[in-house]
Amino acid sequence: MPHLALYTFGVLKSPLAAPAPLTREFYDIGEAVYRQISQHPGFLARAEAADGDRGALFEADWGAWGEFAVPTWYGKGHTPETTALAATLSLWTDLRPAFDAVYTGLHREALNRRYDWFERTRQPNYVFWWVADGVIPTWQDGVSRLEHLHDHGSGPHAFHFHDSFAPDGTPTTIKGIGPKSGQIR
Repeated sequence: MPHLALYTFGVLKSPLAAPAPLTREFYDIGEAVYRQISQHPGFLARAEAADGDRGALFEADWGAWGEFAVPTWYGKGHTPETTALAATLSLWTDLRPAFDAVYTGLHREALNRRYDWFERTRQPNYVFWWVADGVIPTWQDGVSRLEHLHDHGSGPHAFHFHDSFAPDGTPTTIKGIGPKSGQIR
């Protein structure tokens, strides 16, 4: 059975290493969000650096998730002192559990505060795609899919919640969001 890969990317208003109160708030809620998401039904795994060092994203050992990568539109720093981004890469059983995890609980609270922490951009900030069972997506896969979504819009190769696709490439929807369709997951 295929699994759903999710890559998220956002440009922070200040570097991860900044001592600003908003950066501290982002870190504090982030740890709690990760804990809650990792226990959500349908969550399978997420990329975590072997050393767990926040801010050393580019130098970290990500194991099977590959070398850390960012979209071409990211123009801020790459060192632990200058990196100003947040990115996640995770695996899910299906769209509904991912949707429920993103739009409920602590993550929903964090989404409500996103513009306190993140710059507003015209680029998409997340992308989904299906992977075969046993495949671990890489950071570069996520970047490629996000850039594809930005350049070509939603399709079976790269999509978002509101215009999503089943593993076989047919359009699908999650009850309560997206375009009306006869197929509801």
